Parts: sequence; C-alpha cells; structure tokens
Amino acid sequence: MREVTEVVLDASALLVALHGEPGGSLVEPRIDRAAISSINWAEVLQRHVARGIAIGGLRADLEALGLTIVPFSAEDAEAVARLWPNSRSLGLSLGDRACLGLALRLGLPALTADRVWAGLQVGVEVQVVR
Repeated sequence: MREVTEVVLDASALLVALHGEPGGSLVEPRIDRAAISSINWAEVLQRHVARGIAIGGLRADLEALGLTIVPFSAEDAEAVARLWPNSRSLGLSLGDRACLGLALRLGLPALTADRVWAGLQVGVEVQVVR
C-alpha cells in the first residue's frame, strides 16, 4: 500500500539518488512518499538523455516505487511567477520554482541537492541533501 506523500523532489534530488551521488542515500528511502513536478521530471529525463542513458522504463520503475509525477497546471504557472521576485537574486530557474510551487500547493517540504536553496524565504521548508 502506498504511503502518504511527504516531500516534493527537485530534479537535483532525484538525480543524486539515481546516479548514486552524495546525498542520494537521503533521497532513496523517501521516493515511495515523494512527488515531483512534471517540469522537474522533464529535467531528469533531459539529463539522462544528455548522458546517453536510456530513459525507456524509467518512469514505470519509479512510479512502481511510489514516486508520483504531478502534471504542471495553470495554477502552478501562476505560483512559479509569484515566486520569481523572492528567488531571482539566488538565480533559481523555472524548474527550481516549479518544484517550490508544487511544494507550496501541497504544503510539503522540498528536497533538493542545490545548497543555494537553504537561503530561500518563500514559505516552503527546504531540505538540502548535500
């Protein structure tokens, strides 16, 4: 039985888990209770393609583990736009803000490998894995 979603993953967090990088051991046990925006999912897939790693079956494998891929909505787009003024000084990308917007919508912490997020003041609990 799937447990309740407890955390929203940034692409960087899922990538460190998938590639066995430092911090991945903090992400792996939470995948069964995690959600990721479809925007961040696209980033994960793009990184795999760039590295020459086949992506066939990856979604099915991760969803079988319990990961929920959440479609990016018009409301999410509006949240991402509202996050821009408070995050632009840190250089956050659209994908970064998509993760934060989903975390805001779901009322969950955001898990990332990007240390610069630790300084964010946008109403989301940020957990940095490395």
